[in-house]
Amino acid sequence: MASNWDSLDQAQRDAVDANVALYERVRPALKRVTRDVLLTLRDMLNDAEVTPLFVTGRTKTVESFREKISRTDDPLEPGGPRVLKFPDPFRTLNDMVGIRVITKLPAENAAVANIIKRQRQLFDCRGDREKDIGSIESGTYGYSSRHLILRTIQNETVKEYQHVFNPDMPANGSYFFECQIRTVFAHAWSEIEHDIRFKAEDPRAWTPHFDRQFTATAAMLETVESAFADLHERYEEVRGYWDLDGEGGSPLTPNRVRDVWRTLLPHVDRKVDDDWGWAAELLAAHGLTKTVELAGLLSANRITEVRKALDHRYSPGPDRLLDDLLLWQYGTEHIDLTAEAPDVVPHPRRDSLQRRLKQIERYRQTAL
Repeated sequence: MASNWDSLDQAQRDAVDANVALYERVRPALKRVTRDVLLTLRDMLNDAEVTPLFVTGRTKTVESFREKISRTDDPLEPGGPRVLKFPDPFRTLNDMVGIRVITKLPAENAAVANIIKRQRQLFDCRGDREKDIGSIESGTYGYSSRHLILRTIQNETVKEYQHVFNPDMPANGSYFFECQIRTVFAHAWSEIEHDIRFKAEDPRAWTPHFDRQFTATAAMLETVESAFADLHERYEEVRGYWDLDGEGGSPLTPNRVRDVWRTLLPHVDRKVDDDWGWAAELLAAHGLTKTVELAGLLSANRITEVRKALDHRYSPGPDRLLDDLLLWQYGTEHIDLTAEAPDVVPHPRRDSLQRRLKQIERYRQTAL
């Protein structure tokens, strides 16, 4: 496989070889720096409000370091020789030490970045960019990643590395390194893409179709991430219904009943009008006035049992299903509280509720 180093002239090779020799000498000390910042970040994020899936670190290998500093840029003058892109790598490269924080959802990337940036006594953030912004603005697809350039502050392990690097230079404990924050989906995509696109054994094996496939998979992963983000948001909303000190304690106004119903039972919402006052009245008749009480009533298991018991010939709408759930839960009390008085003629609602209650009772007897 052709490498960047193969295209260098002798003077450039000598410069690269000198830097590689220095890197080989200091890399053991640099690995200790990697371990130090890795453990610091892990401890920092262990007790945070957002816990990543995992946090990993690596010190760039000698081979990777050599290949990167062998990259060249266009000539300074037309017709001149190409120049080294990183003539002074120990000053300009920030990825010799690299940390990756892998999250579950895109929103967690920003939360993790903010947690790290707040630890100003440990790290000074000197760079912060989102790698997907360019693809968004250009209308293309690529993996999403948050890249922080962090500088350690008075780090003792860094001072030891600096002493190994140059014993005559004052050690200040400051070292720049890269911290990438991305979701597990983006991480999987980038790892596979990097292996095929940048680590391919033979660059001649590349075809434009691979670019098209990578773009397609990036688009699909973005859709999957969005779906999981929506799912997580809905889960957090539903979980809040059971918090009596929060959403669960909210009063059941007609609009509140509608919103809770559409969150828990989005597939049972065929009411044409937007007036849910009837539902609030039915619930209030039994003293159900808080969100948590409606959430408890709309149990998936209870709904399944009600549908089996009444053997609905059609899929019931919200009004019928809520009525049946209350009948299942409260029996004759529901009839007495919400139907016509026994001496009122005619009494179609009372007749209907009594008929349905008998079906429920027969079902319960056979289910024993």
